[in-house]
Amino acid sequence: MPSIFGIFSNHVLIGALAGWVVAQCLKIPIHYLVEREWDWHRFHGSGGMPSSHSAMVTAAAVMSGFECGFDHPLFALAVALALIVMYDAAGVRRETGRQATVINQILRDVLINGKPISEGELKELVGHKPIEVAAGALTGVVVALGYLYFFVNG
Repeated sequence: MPSIFGIFSNHVLIGALAGWVVAQCLKIPIHYLVEREWDWHRFHGSGGMPSSHSAMVTAAAVMSGFECGFDHPLFALAVALALIVMYDAAGVRRETGRQATVINQILRDVLINGKPISEGELKELVGHKPIEVAAGALTGVVVALGYLYFFVNG
């Protein structure tokens, strides 16, 4: 019977999580370079450059290819999942952010007795530009290959 502690030696999972962490960490200096302000909340926020969702699923796909073989059905499943996540990040979630921007403007413009209709603004940064998704995917590939080189095969 497999032990639950095997999770700590699951290279696919560790590589995927590493992809997410690296992408989230990269968001802070990239945000500074663009906006000229440090925003430490970028580490746990969604949206922005690079896409941590794309980095995570791409790293998982690359790791599963090296673990199981690039002709294995699990690699195909990981690639399919990665493509769905990246499409969603650049499409549906991006459009949700655009709608939040319009709704927030309406809330700023419409006042009831000197108060806005809503207590707080909707989150506008929920999706990604295609370049952010591509950068996330590239981050995932680089992290997975680095993990394989330094920790698995090293």
